[in-house]
Amino acid sequence: MKSIRIGTRNSALALWQAREVARHLQNNNYLTEIVPIVSSGDKNLNQPLYSLGITGVFTRDLDVALLNDEIDIAVHSLKDVPTLLPQNIEMIAYLERDYPQDILIRKESAKNKELHELKLATSSLRRRAFWLRHFPNTEFSDIRGNIQTRLQKLEDGDFDATILSLAGIKRMKMEIDYEMLPVMISAPSQGVIAVAGHSDKPEINEILRQINHKPTQICVEMERNFLSTLEGGCTAPIGAFAEIIEDQIRFTAALCSLDGKNCIAIDENFEYNPEENFGEKFAKVVLENGGKELMAEIKSQI
Repeated sequence: MKSIRIGTRNSALALWQAREVARHLQNNNYLTEIVPIVSSGDKNLNQPLYSLGITGVFTRDLDVALLNDEIDIAVHSLKDVPTLLPQNIEMIAYLERDYPQDILIRKESAKNKELHELKLATSSLRRRAFWLRHFPNTEFSDIRGNIQTRLQKLEDGDFDATILSLAGIKRMKMEIDYEMLPVMISAPSQGVIAVAGHSDKPEINEILRQINHKPTQICVEMERNFLSTLEGGCTAPIGAFAEIIEDQIRFTAALCSLDGKNCIAIDENFEYNPEENFGEKFAKVVLENGGKELMAEIKSQI
């Protein structure tokens, strides 16, 4: 069989993730070739993502390459992938989740400030809303770009700290001080590398299934079902995290208003049953407990 062409964004982190997928495939004796593709999301670093008016801003160009047979598979940070996929594209494999958490990184001049005193740089509606839930008077700035760009903006900008995904820091082996943030619930499927395939390439998709990590798949599909049931295509402050603990699954999630004042949260422990759509089930609980009105309010404000 010829080399499997692995499509990826061309940032340092995305290339690391593509090489990780290549390593798994090579361990199974398959030849691979990495094909970097510049995404629209990487080209526009000035606007916050929610103002770009589209979902899938970081995946669209890889989708096009996959559909045009320029690549055989596409590697994504799963949290960037819309829950509704283009026709003929499907998620085939999930690598084992490593670091799902959000972390706080401060500049040196803000080391001694209390959390409620910090001026924060983040463009994420989720991070803003969940932070405001605990620190309602926080002042925010928008920040975009890869990890290195954001850290440079942190040094140069008029703010004290930023919030990043721990996965990126760890994967890049960056020696940097950070603080864990128990006030945050991760974005659905944060910390997971996923591989998309074309439905017309069953032979390659079967190869991909050999590197799939089933426990991660169970958890992230639950989180994404929760997201899709709530969201309906709207970007909203939604966190969801499922983890398998012995023979149980713990599912924590929340939907928050943009100002953080109104949050509807879920925290459930249960035995997994593959026949039941738990993500959809818990999302419906949220919708029935004020989530429907809250989602309508968020949509009107964005």
